[in-house]
Amino acid sequence: MTLATPPLAALPTELPPVERQATIPLGFVAGAGIAGIKASGRPDLAIVATQPAPDGSRPAASAAAVFTPNAFAAAPVQLSKAHLSATDPAGNGGFGRASAVISTSGCANAATGSAGDADQAEVAELLAAALGTTTERTLLLSTGIIGTRLPLDRVRDGIAAVSPTLAATDDGLAAVAQALRTTDSVAKAATTTITLPDVDGYAVRPVRVTGIAKGVGMIHPRMATMLAIVLTDAAVDPATLHGLLRPAAARTWDQLSVDGDTSTNDTVFVLASGAAGTAPVSAGTRQAVELGRAIEAVARDLARQQAADGEGATTLVTCQVSGAVDDADARAVARAVISSSLVKAAVHGRDPNWGRIAGAAGNAALADEAVLVAGGVPATAARSRAGTAPELDPARLRIAIAGYPVFDGPMGGPVPFDRTAARAAMDAPELLLRLDLGLGQGSGEAFGCDLTETYVTENSEYTT
Repeated sequence: MTLATPPLAALPTELPPVERQATIPLGFVAGAGIAGIKASGRPDLAIVATQPAPDGSRPAASAAAVFTPNAFAAAPVQLSKAHLSATDPAGNGGFGRASAVISTSGCANAATGSAGDADQAEVAELLAAALGTTTERTLLLSTGIIGTRLPLDRVRDGIAAVSPTLAATDDGLAAVAQALRTTDSVAKAATTTITLPDVDGYAVRPVRVTGIAKGVGMIHPRMATMLAIVLTDAAVDPATLHGLLRPAAARTWDQLSVDGDTSTNDTVFVLASGAAGTAPVSAGTRQAVELGRAIEAVARDLARQQAADGEGATTLVTCQVSGAVDDADARAVARAVISSSLVKAAVHGRDPNWGRIAGAAGNAALADEAVLVAGGVPATAARSRAGTAPELDPARLRIAIAGYPVFDGPMGGPVPFDRTAARAAMDAPELLLRLDLGLGQGSGEAFGCDLTETYVTENSEYTT
């Protein structure tokens, strides 16, 4: 007698809970305004900076970043890498120190040649002068239409107007989240709080990790198209901070896809002020694990918000995979499923077409070498496995849609199910697709959305 296989429940998470609000950590000030870059007249220039010391000096926070791999990487991406390298050459553009981040929205400043590079350099100089820091301690974000020049006169006036308004308030950071937006329908923010030992190593102090993000189109892994600023008042050196950010990004933003296109401007910055009064977090310690989990919790929630707000989207699609040979295989399968246009179209039509899910899983490919290493695969193995197919045996695969088992390889394949009830269950703000590969202990997840007519309309008229 063949025993029935257990149901496919949602995978548990061990990450700390988050609140969807912009709660500014200690040691930072923020603000935003209207510079006139966007034709709509909405807020389009935002600044986050370290809080000035009593003597008026502006301290430098530890900073870490993950950037787009796009060959047309925008001027702000290239300049931010250069500034991080200048402040910490060991980071190779991935980490360093910074006193301020500026975002301009409405112009990507990508594919603009040497003139665009010069424009971005002037923005950095203007920001540094306004805030009393050095140009190397500035980081830059831009978003908008590719191939257009920044209106420097408007940016200059915007910096002059916004700089005096920076405040250590939640409202200031929330204003930054609003100013990041382009086609986003809502601003995106997430905050969590953990406790870490104080400088004496005995008492514990609260440490806040807060992130804001934009990006709902031109989104696809490595990394998913977006801009994000994550702030914490923990004390942590730049190299350790980058060591916490990169794997978190590999498990969250590198698992996010809306439309299969990776942008020229993708950037995540994490800044740590050290203002919470905790002991410095060292790599490999329990404290580092806790801080890394907090950063990942914020990143994961922001990624889910971005998928839910995908251009034209009506449904957040979460694909969770268990039973893989390892986590890298599981993430590859989950990413393939949520990236499939056929799956996305079926979700929009509330069609429980499990064949499309199976087909997408069978076409999966592992991430590239850098993402595999970031996700924990040893470098030698990552080099040989990058881009290869994960292990998958149809005779062991199981699939469930919105809680309904639809395919069970060990039980012979297709499973009879109530299609009407499954369609009704799919008609929800979030749809869970669960797969179990039956091969090992690896697990992973990915986030996407349905593909709608609105997406096509919006992107067919983007510049007009």
